[in-house]
Amino acid sequence: MGNDSKISLSNAISIGIGGMVGGGIFAVLGLSVSLAKGGVPISFLVAGVIALLTAYSYAKLSVAFPDEGGTVRFINEGFGRSVFSGGLNNMMWVSYIIMLALYASAFGSYAASLFSLTGNENIDTHIFISAILVFSTAINYYSIKIVGEVESAAVVIKLLILLAFVGAGFWGLSSNVNFEQLNPENWESGLQLVAAGMVIFVAYEGFELIANSAPDIKNPNKNIPKAYYISVVFVILLYLAIAVVTVGSLAFADIASAQDYALAEAAKPKFGQVGFTIIAVAAMISTFSAINATLLGGSRVNYEVAEDNELPPSFTHQFWGKPIGLAIIAVMALILANAVDLESISTSGSVGFLLIFGMVNVVAYKKATVIKAKKIVSLLGAILCFAAFAILVVQQAQDNLSGILIALGIFGFCFLAEMIYKRKSIKEKA
Repeated sequence: MGNDSKISLSNAISIGIGGMVGGGIFAVLGLSVSLAKGGVPISFLVAGVIALLTAYSYAKLSVAFPDEGGTVRFINEGFGRSVFSGGLNNMMWVSYIIMLALYASAFGSYAASLFSLTGNENIDTHIFISAILVFSTAINYYSIKIVGEVESAAVVIKLLILLAFVGAGFWGLSSNVNFEQLNPENWESGLQLVAAGMVIFVAYEGFELIANSAPDIKNPNKNIPKAYYISVVFVILLYLAIAVVTVGSLAFADIASAQDYALAEAAKPKFGQVGFTIIAVAAMISTFSAINATLLGGSRVNYEVAEDNELPPSFTHQFWGKPIGLAIIAVMALILANAVDLESISTSGSVGFLLIFGMVNVVAYKKATVIKAKKIVSLLGAILCFAAFAILVVQQAQDNLSGILIALGIFGFCFLAEMIYKRKSIKEKA
């Protein structure tokens, strides 16, 4: 590949930011406030610190092992081709399905809230959820180039709108009657703040998409680490600002009643119905682009895992000129998004990525000498990921038992299916 077609630092940063500020923040903001109350900026900060530590491990591994497989390659480097690595990689592509469901749910909520303004309050959210998944799948089948163009345009649009929202929101915020909600007496307990941060951890997971682009990034030794750190730090600051403006602008009761489209509701005090509409449209554009990118990335991960013989070879087959995984994850996301509530979907996504990121930190720790990493940073990242996972499971077991059981059941099945497949493969070779 010629140098002119290589990915620049600014493009690599936009991949990281675009991956994180996809549909996540629009989907989970209201949920985070319901869990953390006035302490929601702390929850976003805790989740951001874990993301930043994990980004260190990703940066070191991406420089040492640049591969389109990204996380799949890192897991295989650390644990070999085993039932364990296969189960983790299956978790990875299942987590893409969960993220698709999350983004589609958010799109459905914002679309339904917009239509309610026109008096059409009877339109079911599930119609929008299903329509956007079917439409995005059709685009992915039609042209990958269009997917890239949609993503590039959407990153600029959503960032401009969110930065304008934050800038306007801080103007006169301290005089707002709801600003007092940010005071420490309105925070939930420390453990609950951490748990809230873990439920919404999915809003940060997209930085790992930089790993899939690592082979094509210019001057990789310098630009890959910079892309990770700049994108994660920028998004932490953006999320903190959004959390402060939202809690400072709206009463808790108003945020709760508009939980699934809280960001649009938070624009009302300053901009009225026009602000609500602009943010709702931005959310729809953002979640639409996130669905497109996740369908593309998920189908690639599915193909890579099958190529590594961690899924049956039939997963490498083509369907309408694209990997069959594209159709599979689209159908599974369609079922999940229509059958499971938003909190359970978000919890499942966070459970999956905390475990995967924890294991990537372990790989970086094991390979520290080879990849020139500081063991202490990767070890701390691993410990925090697993501790956060434990806190999330305990908190959700109390408040949302069905959600945590769904999540653990899905990921337990990933390992069970891998074990059955590997045993069957060994018998067939014997």
